[in-house]
Amino acid sequence: MNQNPEGGHTMKNIVYIAGAVLAGILVVTGSAALAQAYPSRPIRIISIFPPGGGNDILCRAVAQKLTENLKQQVFVENRAGANGIIGTEVAARSAPDGYTITLIPSGHAVNASLYRKLPFDSVKDFTPITLAGSSPLVVALHPSVPVKSVKELVALARARPGQINYGTAGVGSSGHLAGALFENMTGTTLVHIPYKGMSLAVTDVIGGQVYMTFGTSLSVVPHVRSARLRALAVTGAQRSPALPDLPTVAESGVPGYEASLWYGFVGPARLPAAIVQRLNAEIAAALAAPEVRERLASQGVDARSSTADEFARLLVSDLERWAKVVQRLGLRAD
Repeated sequence: MNQNPEGGHTMKNIVYIAGAVLAGILVVTGSAALAQAYPSRPIRIISIFPPGGGNDILCRAVAQKLTENLKQQVFVENRAGANGIIGTEVAARSAPDGYTITLIPSGHAVNASLYRKLPFDSVKDFTPITLAGSSPLVVALHPSVPVKSVKELVALARARPGQINYGTAGVGSSGHLAGALFENMTGTTLVHIPYKGMSLAVTDVIGGQVYMTFGTSLSVVPHVRSARLRALAVTGAQRSPALPDLPTVAESGVPGYEASLWYGFVGPARLPAAIVQRLNAEIAAALAAPEVRERLASQGVDARSSTADEFARLLVSDLERWAKVVQRLGLRAD
């Protein structure tokens, strides 16, 4: 019996196509099964700063809601140090299984330019999951400092160059960049005091060891309300709903000044798409919960999620934007 060459090729094509379709079905089915089974054990959220700071507060608010919604324990582990680099490296080196995620601030995009060498690639070693929120910083100082406005602060700093210090969460943190930008735009010379986290900096401002801070809303607002700190302005383009009577720095005599920050969740590189989608949906639901939104809004944070792709684009654009700022201001952490 003679074999039909065309028929042979057709049969091979059919077998190949059938195999490809079956493989595709298995991938989709496997991905769906993975998402359906996840999570089957506790999830760790790494907070890259000490307890009490803005990053940590947001982590815990989301973790509590995720625990309720997922019926699985979601806990926060603080791995502070080196302006968040220590905790971020732990996150980058963790298994890409969805059981370790971390909350990074916009300072993550700054570190890539500020440090000559990092123990991870700021883009390639991470999988963006979702934006978590944005917030202005608050220019706040110890009540004993004899200024009650940004104009008075500028006048004092010019009269006492190199004598007014400010504490932040670390070299290259959002507060450090905000302070450096303030110096650059006002012609003043301040002294930067880096800490291992925002809560530590705020504690020393409250204690009078440091004059002032460009601090996160989550860390500063409660102390402003209790009169342990005096707020002068917010660093965003608009006023903060948490402190509506407080002007922006731009309104206060420094036109064009703006320095806000964002927070976002990431996982390690190669995190499966099904897990990313599940986490994205669950974190978005947690951030949309009225009690979470109200808690964060009362302290100046606009809780909002995004798609993973939107967050990835924001990260890349901020890497480019802050690289120019770091170069222009001549900043370097090592």
